[in-house]
Amino acid sequence: MTAASTAKIALLFPGQGSQAVGMGRALCDRFPEARAAYDEASEALGWDIAGPSFDGPEEVLNLTATTQPALLTAGVAAWRVLTRRPVAATCVAGHSLGEYTALVCAGAVPFAQAVRLVHQRGRYMQEAVPAGTGLMAAVLGLDRDAVLSICRDASSAGVVDAANFNAPGQIVIAGERAAVEHAIELARTAGAKRVIALPVSVPSHCRLMRGAAERLEIDLARASWSAPAVPVITNVDAKPLTTADAIVPSLVRQLSSPLLWEDSIRTMLAQGVSTFIEVGPGRVLSGLVKKIDRTARVLNVEDPATAEAAWAALETASAREAAVVRHAKEVAP
Repeated sequence: MTAASTAKIALLFPGQGSQAVGMGRALCDRFPEARAAYDEASEALGWDIAGPSFDGPEEVLNLTATTQPALLTAGVAAWRVLTRRPVAATCVAGHSLGEYTALVCAGAVPFAQAVRLVHQRGRYMQEAVPAGTGLMAAVLGLDRDAVLSICRDASSAGVVDAANFNAPGQIVIAGERAAVEHAIELARTAGAKRVIALPVSVPSHCRLMRGAAERLEIDLARASWSAPAVPVITNVDAKPLTTADAIVPSLVRQLSSPLLWEDSIRTMLAQGVSTFIEVGPGRVLSGLVKKIDRTARVLNVEDPATAEAAWAALETASAREAAVVRHAKEVAP
């Protein structure tokens, strides 16, 4: 990550929900470094990750143990393409699973190890809660205090926690199906604009994932971790992670703790980040950034066209900044 601009740039990496059959194929067809990412991931896993990524079927790609390594690989492939040209990232962040992609791209863990880790992470998550017994739902139009109060009231029916603080008025809850369904009714009564049950089988970032987190911790402890080359803004604290020894505890906590995405974006904005580049499939994170700060510049890289557009935008910004600097020197006394 070498400098091309004085503007502060953050790279964002998507998590589950951004996957789609066909993701990554166009980049692989055009850029050898993208194809190499898929080859490396397939070798690490012992099976072909490109198959479900490029051709599906959707029900196979959407299996958590497949989705997670597939999204990690798609994100790394897109990052390798983006950084064919100089891009100076001030910091990086990833949404849930995307945090592993951020750590790979920050040089904190070898790609092959991360692919195996997230495959296991997905398996542990799926096994932690029997199919059909967990549920997640997006609550739109209520603030944090209201959602937290609703979760407390609905806990009489079982486990339900606030799981993702994604953006103002956009909070995801997770837990046992009966408790989440009770919370959905309470949220509607409280005046939520919409409450949407999400089509996922694993209730992430809630107490039901503690068993999976304990299993994952053993694997994480065996991996090779290094201090990231740029700070990673963590989901669990919304603070910069800069040392190797802080990574494993953070990732263990992340699995069963609320995901502080809005807070993470605000941390980056407070550090002067003005340009966010979503690297990987979809534009979910781009939309969330805009809900948090309409003035932020948002780019994304998921195929050759968006890569070209991102390069052009960064080069234009760099040229504009250079012209401002020249002008300032010319008019200085």
